[in-house]
Amino acid sequence: MSDHAQHPVSTLAADVPTFADIYHDSIMDRENFWAEQAKRIYWHKEPEQILDDSNLPFAKWFVGGETNLCYNCVDRHLADRAEQDAFVWVSSEINQELIETFPAVVDSFEDLGNNVEFYTDYAKRRLTYNDLYKEVNYFADVLQRHGIGKGDRVIIYMPMILEAAYAMLACARIGAIHSVVFGGFAAHNLAIRMDDAEAKMVITVDASLRDGKVINYKNLVNQGVEQATTKPEHVLVVNRGILPFEPRNVDVDYATERRHSCEAHAVVAPVWLESNTPSYLLYTSGTTGTPKGVQRDTGGHAVALTTSMDYVYDGKAGETFWAISDIGWAVGHSYTIYAPLLAGMTSVIYEGLPHLPNPGIWWRIVEANKVNILFTAPTGVRMLKKQDESWMTRYDVSSVKSFFLAGEPLDESTANWLSQHLGVPILDHYWQTESGWPILSHTPKFNHKPHKQGSPGYPMYGYEAKVLNEETGEPCRAGEKGLLAIKAPLPPGCLTTVWRNDERFVSSYFGLFDGQQYSTSDYAVTDEDGYFYILGRTDDVINVAGHRIGTQEIEEAISTHPEMAECAVVGIQDELKGELPIAFCVLKDQSQVETTENRFRIEQQVIGAVVKSLGGIARPAAIYFPQALPKTRSGKILRRSIRALAEDRPTGDMSTLDNPAAIDAIKQSMKDY
Repeated sequence: MSDHAQHPVSTLAADVPTFADIYHDSIMDRENFWAEQAKRIYWHKEPEQILDDSNLPFAKWFVGGETNLCYNCVDRHLADRAEQDAFVWVSSEINQELIETFPAVVDSFEDLGNNVEFYTDYAKRRLTYNDLYKEVNYFADVLQRHGIGKGDRVIIYMPMILEAAYAMLACARIGAIHSVVFGGFAAHNLAIRMDDAEAKMVITVDASLRDGKVINYKNLVNQGVEQATTKPEHVLVVNRGILPFEPRNVDVDYATERRHSCEAHAVVAPVWLESNTPSYLLYTSGTTGTPKGVQRDTGGHAVALTTSMDYVYDGKAGETFWAISDIGWAVGHSYTIYAPLLAGMTSVIYEGLPHLPNPGIWWRIVEANKVNILFTAPTGVRMLKKQDESWMTRYDVSSVKSFFLAGEPLDESTANWLSQHLGVPILDHYWQTESGWPILSHTPKFNHKPHKQGSPGYPMYGYEAKVLNEETGEPCRAGEKGLLAIKAPLPPGCLTTVWRNDERFVSSYFGLFDGQQYSTSDYAVTDEDGYFYILGRTDDVINVAGHRIGTQEIEEAISTHPEMAECAVVGIQDELKGELPIAFCVLKDQSQVETTENRFRIEQQVIGAVVKSLGGIARPAAIYFPQALPKTRSGKILRRSIRALAEDRPTGDMSTLDNPAAIDAIKQSMKDY
């Protein structure tokens, strides 16, 4: 019997306790609780100590235990589900029309061993666990033959393609530390991350497509390497056949190297790592200074994600999970690549936009692949909300049992719109790059509390979360605004430190209060039933005549307007009151504000909604109606950039901007005012 066949997915006892019991045990009896959850993954060597909290806020989980993230994602499933799909890749950027323009794309799929199906408006590739096992081994063999080993750092700068998943899992297999850099970052930002990680290799592609436009990844990497102080030894290139390029001395062609590995039937043994060994780095984009390299461990990460697929998402082996997010963001890491595989599920990888080639593409993918659980950001849904609603009824989406949203607070009108059309729980939940998995959520598996729209739920097991008065550090009463904080130790799966900067880890996250409270930098409030409500980032709070108002609170009020598609509120400097809120509103039908009469009517209705909800102090000083809002590729609205435009200041780094025309739209809307 092969080694992988001896370690099927572990299962816990069928008698599941109530969520109240689970939460109580996770806080009051941490070690026993997490020792039980640790049974969900395979350990090459069992942990000697479940928790070492002798040096808080630094915590070590499953000390002495040895495991491998890739083995748990891939190898251990081969005994039971080798022919089940591990990934389904769908690209609405690659289609029959495109390959007529870029014929080399077809050849590239053949070179990479990808048997792809081309349709009129999208391409599709299915990959079984057995296929994934082979491809990850080939990729790991290529890495090893080019000098990558345990502890080496590898930058992955790639779009949403299967080879990106292979690269991540291959690094995990051989003990290399990978750092995925979001494909929207410019060369300068890439160079900063190369230097901080001291990357030995960069993995990239020739190019990608976004709304049919070519994005020259290879050129950006070339510039990044030139600007970096620490030069990578190799740049491994996955050539997609989109954009010809002149190879450089450091370049390695992946298709050629893969062919050697494939012909040799390469199998690379997993490197067993002590639980607290770093698995990957994910850089947060700081407003100033060097971005923080969020460091994730190995064993705690695997246990936390596997547990979350059960207790938070109610996902089951064999089901299909679709987290609509890019790698390079925490959701893409945790819930597109790792968590579904850890749970033995099928994960959908999507390359494309929510409304192209038409606003029905998401629902078409759901129908074709019988997706059970969906997860995305509210912005993507609001984009679809602006379209013809008939697209929501053209496809069979009865396979969906729940739809989770995160990344920004979910407004009630969008939640209700989704609920009306899908007829399943629409669940807002809250977490961060640093946490790696949900801090607050509703739990469909237990369904012990009624769902409250507008709230991302209540603390998940392991998180001793409270709302604290930012001046005194004392817990706030229900209804009293404060800072959302989590008492150390953080549960498994959260960041363990900032890469090579323990001091920054402490000062950035535990600098307030007594040094034992992790600051989320988000304001929140609780109600009498223990539900939490996020009021916005501490740097998204404006001070109007001494009154603190969260911009998210104002946005929530504006979003109740029936003609509103989405909005962003920022604070601008005011000589008299300190700051004033202004609103940028995108309507479902922008023609509604083409006449002065209609514009005035909508302005007054919006102001009325805000005043009714929050009082006169929150009244927007101005309301603008741009055609679009500037966003990152992952769908987050760039509020700092909007504020800079409103105050006629430089916007700073715009490398994450996905829709450059939105900047002009903001400027034009202010001219039209």
